[in-house]
Amino acid sequence: MSQRRVLVVDDEATICESVAARLRAEGFDVVTASDGPGAVAECEASEPDLLVLDVMLPGFDGLEVCRRVQAARPVPVLMLTARADETDMLIGLGVGADDYLSKPFSMRVLVARVHALVRRAERATEAASSGQAGMSVGDLEVDLVERRVRRGDDEIHLTRTEFDLLAHFASRPRAAISRESLLAEVWGWGDVAGSRTVDSHVKALRRKLRGDLIRTVHGVGYALDVQK
Repeated sequence: MSQRRVLVVDDEATICESVAARLRAEGFDVVTASDGPGAVAECEASEPDLLVLDVMLPGFDGLEVCRRVQAARPVPVLMLTARADETDMLIGLGVGADDYLSKPFSMRVLVARVHALVRRAERATEAASSGQAGMSVGDLEVDLVERRVRRGDDEIHLTRTEFDLLAHFASRPRAAISRESLLAEVWGWGDVAGSRTVDSHVKALRRKLRGDLIRTVHGVGYALDVQK
């Protein structure tokens, strides 16, 4: 397998170089940028397999970087934010971020999240070529090859993580799935502190599905509540 390339974007030179050095030690090919325009240009030039992207950047912010990058070529994004406000997180998820970490963060946790995002991208590629075309659950159609979702006559546009989350729910309709299980199976990591990540993505997914398809199972997690 070829060496995976990661683009690290942060205007704080100390953080940028520390993250880059650690990821290089993990075997990644790392390139860096320090502002919004430079990040978009570097992404076009080097075609990274993953972005580690700070929200607050000069030129234009990380949200705009993510929006432009995802419009050109879908790529996994781990966002770094100095704020833990849920509104900011939901905006980031809405423009295509797959995961986020609040500063200050543990380098060990960041490395684990990067590895998990790479594994998820690989699993998605394998699933698309596995021969399983898709699933029908109630009035939902989940196309695993083209990674598209329809509900009735309407196509629902989902981010990478929203699609993976819905596909996991659809593979076990009506079953109550814990947050811990979702973190392990969808995100690929089991840090209990990440349950807020699950809740934020479920909230965004619910809004796009326009209904109460995803039911909260109190004390457990969530279930895809479709009719038999």
